[in-house]
Order: sequence, then structure tokens, then C-alpha cells
Amino acid sequence: MSNSSAIGFGLKPIRAYGNGYESMGLGEYPVAASSTAMFFQDMVVQAATGFATVGVAGTENILGSLNGVFFTDANTSKPTFANHLLGANGASDIKALVNDSPIQQYEIRSDNTGASLQADVGATADIVYTSGDTSNFVSRCTLDDSTIAVAVQQLKIIGVSRDPENDDISAANVVWRVIINQSVFNDTSGV
Repeated sequence: MSNSSAIGFGLKPIRAYGNGYESMGLGEYPVAASSTAMFFQDMVVQAATGFATVGVAGTENILGSLNGVFFTDANTSKPTFANHLLGANGASDIKALVNDSPIQQYEIRSDNTGASLQADVGATADIVYTSGDTSNFVSRCTLDDSTIAVAVQQLKIIGVSRDPENDDISAANVVWRVIINQSVFNDTSGV
């Protein structure tokens, strides 16, 4: 059997560690005006500027995954919620709503074009950042299978998806269950 798709969907929150199936809630972080675009379920990081921004391969100080943004629309002066942020947004009050619990588990699709290994569980990996889909504004980020190793990297693989349409490790593009390995909340140094 093959996995259902090769298209990434970013970091999809699924549950917290332990026995809870709930998502732990959303944190609110300021985003700079005219910042880069962020899509639903993109990785969000804490930048040295004090603002939240989209996470790319290798960036540290990860907050979590984007659930949406809230801002005052510059054209209509109306409060606006969206699941994404366009890069040319000039609002000065943008807030990113982020699934930011350090005990949050996520699912992310592997970019691997071949089989994966059960031995990958417990290893770490970085993401491959791909700009999101502009028709529905969902992230296209994937787990970079070529970086799977025993090293300090963005994500730690804790298992394979429990979705029977995406759990075939003998086929391409398996969906992994992961936690954030380089969380800003667990890092002992500053940003």
C-alpha cells in the first residue's frame, strides 16, 4: 500500500504527550509588518528581533505551528482573522496564533521518495521549507528525510502516523509523528 499523497501540509497538531488528546491552546506572538508570508501549519520561530516569523530549515527557537493571524486590515480598518499572513501585509498590530505547547505532538509528511525505516523513530530531522499553497493557504513544509540522524535538529521523530492512509514506512512520503526538538521554551540560552 502507498501513502495517500506526496504533498506536505506542515506541522499538524495532533495531541499532547501523555494521555491528553486535546491541543494545549494557542499562544499569541507579535509579527512585524511586511514580514514574510506565513501559511496555516507553517513552523513559527522566535526571531532575535522579538517578533515571530516563519521557520525554515535549520532555524532554532521554534515556537510551534501557525494556527492563524489576527490584525487590523489596513484597507478596511476592520479586525481580521485569517489562517495565513500575506507577505505584503502592512498592519502594525499583527498577532500570530501559534500551537506552542512544548508537549505538543505533530504530524508531518516526509519528503522521502523511497521507503523509510522503523529505526528512524527516536532520531531527529530538519524541515524542508516550501512556500504554502496560495489556493487554500496551507503549509507545504515536509520533514527532510536526508537529515535524519542522531543530532540536535528541529524535530524529533516519535513514531509513524496512526492514519492507515499515511503510515506505510515501506512506501514513499510516510507521515511521521514528531515533537519540537529545538523549542524556544526548552532552550537554556537566549534568542
